[in-house]
Amino acid sequence: MGKNNAEVPIIILVKFGGIMQYKLHHDFSDIDPLEWNTLLTESVTDTPFLRHEFQCAWWTHRGGGEWKQAELVLVSAREQDQLVGIAPLFLSNYADRPALMLLGSVEISDYLDLIVRAADHPRFISGLLDFLASSHPAAWSALDWYNLPDASPTLAALQAESTKRGWVFSKDAYRPTPYIPLPGDFDMYLAGIDKKQRHEIRRKLRRAEEGGRGVRWFVSDGTDLEAEIEALFKLMGEDQNKSGFLTPEMRAQMRAIIHAAREGGWLWLAFLEVDGQKAAAALNFDYNNKIWGYNAGVNRIFMDLSPGWVLLSYVLKWCCEHGRIEFDFMRGGEEYKYRFGAVDRQVMRAIVSVV
Repeated sequence: MGKNNAEVPIIILVKFGGIMQYKLHHDFSDIDPLEWNTLLTESVTDTPFLRHEFQCAWWTHRGGGEWKQAELVLVSAREQDQLVGIAPLFLSNYADRPALMLLGSVEISDYLDLIVRAADHPRFISGLLDFLASSHPAAWSALDWYNLPDASPTLAALQAESTKRGWVFSKDAYRPTPYIPLPGDFDMYLAGIDKKQRHEIRRKLRRAEEGGRGVRWFVSDGTDLEAEIEALFKLMGEDQNKSGFLTPEMRAQMRAIIHAAREGGWLWLAFLEVDGQKAAAALNFDYNNKIWGYNAGVNRIFMDLSPGWVLLSYVLKWCCEHGRIEFDFMRGGEEYKYRFGAVDRQVMRAIVSVV
């Protein structure tokens, strides 16, 4: 390979399985963002983490510094000049071997996959693996793909193709991704969760609203976004683990993601204020008629009001009132998620070893 994304891309056209043509790109500008995102809306997995603007932002900052050495391996497939599939990959040494990984791996992109319609999925993967093996036979020895949804057909397709080629395939559940299916009415939602937790949510809301402390919440309209990003970081930093996570590189990465989400029209950043001070923040994405809970922070001064619980309750109420069908907590099995009635899905890790 030996190229980087600053150089003029080398075009490689190969035909597998008829007229499907595969091309290796070294720069995101080779694929039209509108064409990319349109295909994504019809893909087997459609999440904000696979949007063109998110993937560009992630690659620019290499996951907030998670990947110091990485080479872009962005592959597209076309048929009769129509975009059929995208494999957003990068090459890096991982677990002491050169592996092709999904762009967005590992820590800050909760759902990843190939971008391809279900009808084209089997032959796209078959051709992709042939293309990668013939184009760069010595450059990689494994595929190591994190955060594949447990329902993705990519898992079964990788297993079938590995068996056909005599490669070794394995998969494991990587993280739970709890979510709340929403019935369209907040009272109905509350009625469907554990009685004790229902009373607890109502009690915390009542205490916040009747405490005479000027509690209000709002969703950012983006007019003062930079100040709100700094407020979000400050609230996140109140948590010791998140404070360590928010390195300068990660702050730059998250800022880029937030601006990408705003650019794409799916940013949903909410704040809870008490006595004019920001007491909690929720960085969410509003995408595909769902709210995706990406990160949050609270002001420890106001812990007596349970600001995180109160803001989440308002968010869920908003979701019900505005027809959102689901709140996705995404990766992590924290206890509070299940108190709000979440049920589990999983994201998987799939490994293909070329032997």
